[in-house]
Amino acid sequence: MDKKKLAMFAVIGVAFAVMGAWVGVNQKQPEPRTATYLPTPEGKPHKAVDALFATTLNDPAGKPEPLSQYKGQLLVVNFWAPWCAPCVQEMPELSTLAAEHGKAKVIGIGIDSPSNISEFAGKHKIAFPLYTAGMDGTDLARNLGNVSGGLPFTVVIGADGQVKKTYLGRLKFDQFKADLATM
Repeated sequence: MDKKKLAMFAVIGVAFAVMGAWVGVNQKQPEPRTATYLPTPEGKPHKAVDALFATTLNDPAGKPEPLSQYKGQLLVVNFWAPWCAPCVQEMPELSTLAAEHGKAKVIGIGIDSPSNISEFAGKHKIAFPLYTAGMDGTDLARNLGNVSGGLPFTVVIGADGQVKKTYLGRLKFDQFKADLATM
């Protein structure tokens, strides 16, 4: 390659680098979606919680279950997937919590296909209800405060229909149990 072509490629490369840097610096950040789950001034359940309770999801056997059956209870909603290692790692502890903690009802919303959720439920003894949401579960989680879309994501909803606390990533159960004790 001669020096002229090399110089031309260098100039083009620098031009693209400058354009990329300019776009990166001037890119508008998306608005945080946290306002969707903040308590309303009147203390009424917020739209995201209402949307959750208006949802009907299938259990691993394919039976449709309305999530409205959990209204009025302290509810722990765990968004998870069988392919998510931290999700699977925290399942036994969540299962123990569900079996031993009389104050809070625990449910799991799987972000995967019905067949994968059913296969997981068949292999593991889980002491709380599991539901299949597929990719729609991602929207439910985002509306409840999971702006990054990461898993696992756990939401505690009070009996009053307010989101009390959210947790992104594997739960630290000592802290989680202490938080539940105050609700």
